Amino acid sequence: MRYFIELSYRGTAYHGWQAQANGVSVQTTIEAALSQRFGYPMYILGSGRTDAGVHAEQQFAHIDVPEPLALSDSLIYSLNCILPEDIAIKTIFPVRPADHARFSATSRYYQYHITRHKNAFQSGLTYHFRPELDEGLMNEACQLLLHTKDFKSFSKARADVTNFLCRLDLAYWERSRDRLTFHIKANRFLWGMVRTIVGTMVEIGQGHMNLDQFETIIEAKDRNRAGRAAPANGLYLVEVTYPPEVLAERILLG
Repeated sequence: MRYFIELSYRGTAYHGWQAQANGVSVQTTIEAALSQRFGYPMYILGSGRTDAGVHAEQQFAHIDVPEPLALSDSLIYSLNCILPEDIAIKTIFPVRPADHARFSATSRYYQYHITRHKNAFQSGLTYHFRPELDEGLMNEACQLLLHTKDFKSFSKARADVTNFLCRLDLAYWERSRDRLTFHIKANRFLWGMVRTIVGTMVEIGQGHMNLDQFETIIEAKDRNRAGRAAPANGLYLVEVTYPPEVLAERILLG
């Protein structure tokens, strides 16, 4: 039987979502907790890979098991007691055998948070960036992004993909008091794409790059032309979207 796991995590202490040979990952930490709780090796597959230091308010993974799980609030509670404080399982629910955490997803929504002033309670959770940024100009750049299909200029050079095409559903900057938040939603994201876009737009917001130069970077399809990637700590995976039938059995527990 196949189950989906809905969870969240603070990525500061982890070398990304995917299992790594040289560091602790979110995936392997959850697998260890599941294996301990159920008494046999368990393996999960996530909706996508987040980089080292990136956070997730909502992430999904699927797991295949030989016998039905006895789903209950106490099961979720026991798993969360095994897991470290920076990973939380929200619910586990059955899905159809063909439903896939990665390939059944229709979109992913990320936010990137920038703050100008130091906050003792947000350390490691936002990008503390002192210079003023012109979000109006950055939003003009977003309009160019929304007409873009090929994002090769914003993908890490070693990305293992057959193409660099993405369909953006939204891209905009929003200011709220001291915080500047970038919202971006697409059917898929390339390795390092959001952080590279943010890093390039920070150049625009400071007046170090104009819109014509930004458009030239997009058209170049060359990662070396884009700006430096923004730090991982400001980036959050906020929502993963699936067709309603995939989430039909989803009940929040824990």
